[in-house]
Amino acid sequence: MIQEINDNNFDQLVILDSSLPVLVDFWAPWCAPCRTLSNILEEILIEYEGKVSILKLNVDKNEKTASKYGIRSIPTMFFFKNGIKKDSHIGISSKDEIVKKLNFLIEK
Repeated sequence: MIQEINDNNFDQLVILDSSLPVLVDFWAPWCAPCRTLSNILEEILIEYEGKVSILKLNVDKNEKTASKYGIRSIPTMFFFKNGIKKDSHIGISSKDEIVKKLNFLIEK
């Protein structure tokens, strides 16, 4: 299951402590495309266990972080490596496209 993060632990889990590439899914429970994306990310999490970290941030409950990163539409995914945002995607995406971005971060 994908770990939920919040305003209090975002920097620690995404920026400071992660030795793996990190995908952060900015979402909300009322967002239908977010639920679809969540199913795709659950599949990827299983396949990429130990290679990447996939985390979710509920924008309704964590407005500070959502505002800090300029989240205006959901779902939005940010891809981090070594604490630095390397890529992003707004809207639903295919599993293949997400995997391609993750593989790029893993290989880099």
